[in-house]
Amino acid sequence: MKKILLYLCLTMAWVSNTQAVKVSVKAVDGAPLATVMVTRSWANMPVQDLSDDGYAPNGKTNSSPEEMTRFTDAQGRTEFGETLAAKKVNYRLRKMGYADLTFQQIAVGQPISAVMKKLTDIESLAMQKPANTWLSQLDFGSDDSLKKHFQLNCAFCHQQGSEFMRVERSKEQWRTIIDRMVGYGARVADDLREPMAEHLSKGYRRLRENVEQIPSPRPWQPSLNSAKISEWPIGDSFSQMHDLLLHPNGFIYVGDNVQDRIYEVNPKNGQFTVYKVPHQPDDRPGGLLGNRFSLHGKINSYTGVHSFAVSPTDGHIFITPSLQQAIIEFDPINKTFTRHEMEEGLYPHTIRVDAQDRVWFTLAISSQIAMFDRSQKAFTLYDLPSRSIKDWLITKLVPWVMKLEPENRPQPSIDKDNSGLPQPYGIDVAADGRVWFTRLYGNDIGVIDPKDGSVTMIETPFNGPRRLRIDNSGNIWIVAFQDSRLMKYDPVAKRFTNYELPVLNETPYALNIDKERGLVWVNGNQSDTLLSFNIANESWNVYPMPKARTFTRDIEIDTDGSVYTSNSQFPSWQIEGGQPTLIRVQPDNPVQEVTQVN
Repeated sequence: MKKILLYLCLTMAWVSNTQAVKVSVKAVDGAPLATVMVTRSWANMPVQDLSDDGYAPNGKTNSSPEEMTRFTDAQGRTEFGETLAAKKVNYRLRKMGYADLTFQQIAVGQPISAVMKKLTDIESLAMQKPANTWLSQLDFGSDDSLKKHFQLNCAFCHQQGSEFMRVERSKEQWRTIIDRMVGYGARVADDLREPMAEHLSKGYRRLRENVEQIPSPRPWQPSLNSAKISEWPIGDSFSQMHDLLLHPNGFIYVGDNVQDRIYEVNPKNGQFTVYKVPHQPDDRPGGLLGNRFSLHGKINSYTGVHSFAVSPTDGHIFITPSLQQAIIEFDPINKTFTRHEMEEGLYPHTIRVDAQDRVWFTLAISSQIAMFDRSQKAFTLYDLPSRSIKDWLITKLVPWVMKLEPENRPQPSIDKDNSGLPQPYGIDVAADGRVWFTRLYGNDIGVIDPKDGSVTMIETPFNGPRRLRIDNSGNIWIVAFQDSRLMKYDPVAKRFTNYELPVLNETPYALNIDKERGLVWVNGNQSDTLLSFNIANESWNVYPMPKARTFTRDIEIDTDGSVYTSNSQFPSWQIEGGQPTLIRVQPDNPVQEVTQVN
């Protein structure tokens, strides 16, 4: 009898949790509206302990309410499952060419019937369009190389063409901004800053005065009605949720680059725990690079949490602290950090772990690849070939310059080729054990054979190779940052294949490969999208993100085909709502929600 009662209780709970809430959307003329983005969020945030300068104290667990987004079908309908922990919810409806519509403080379970109005004002229509459409029409005269140089150096932290960029600024104001961004790390050539500032001032003014020239974004696909997007707010408007890791334990680990915190998120219930990355007593704000971001206000960056990789043997997480000469090891069971110091090497960047449990990572400033042998607790550094005598000389001088106090360091001139800093960037390990990497400013890729220590460089027929991944066939997939392309390199045939992205003027930051399903996922960080490329039939799917000014840098793939990324726009206050989030896209998922638990 007890077993029967227990079964009935469980059955009732399941039915209650999966009760569908229907949403119906029509146009003013009564016609159903398909591909309407419907986002449901909690009307009231759960109580959180944010007593550590606005963040959760170290080791403290809080809950983040899951924001859910679905798209209407051809009949203008979609459904949500109930979330019992929230009594009231808000809905926001969005569709390109229509005015946003919101419903607030709606009782959970109450159906929604909505009528959306078309936008008729040409300026309102233009302002609604994502950054990449504006960027596509930004005029740099006849010098296409100047625009590419601008995109390479001015679009890796935040969107260009967004509403924050396209406002009125004089040439002098733009020049001041460019100089400040160079101080933050942009590599704009000295002789290009003045003409760039002039083109930005005139170009955005021309577009504001001729908004009819802004093209429409790619229409949202009808197949979106089977997709589901979830977001969990983490951090605040002073955070930068850079890279992330999907761990075999089921948690997502997200790094706050400018607050030196790691968020351990459970996507099953929205609970997250924050761990502060410890620093040495003599570490200073900004680490080796100095306190570059002091003007941003609430900044607590000593290590600069950057990229993540997981050990295949014990599940320990390895982290690149870009502002220190070290890598950091985190034990997700004991919640302890270990810092492995290096005597050489500058700016640890992207990181991977091979099958032998060796940790490989790029050193972006010292132009090297590093390997940490866990069994020997020793580092091996691989010097990369210089592109010229000037390149070699500057590369050799950089470590000496970095030993000076930040305020006393000379500021060398920057040329268009970024001599001295080809910037090793993305990295991945092939099944045969060879290590492939990109050089962002070198316009080349390379491969290291650990068996003999050889380094081979391969020039790319495109600009700005950023991050790369390797598929089951051993092909190298690379994003061409300012060329708006996805590239494949066949190391056997020694041939590159070009795939144009399906959105305008994108600057793809990274990618990852769903090896089981043969999909390449690409960050659409200017177009508020994630892009999915089917290797077998060479087709694209485009997934619009719920928030305007979504800028993503990394992608993780779950066993069920879901993908995770994080909204990493910096500064984060530029994100719609000023709130960074962990994002999950379920491309084809039945309507089934998980009850939130506080």
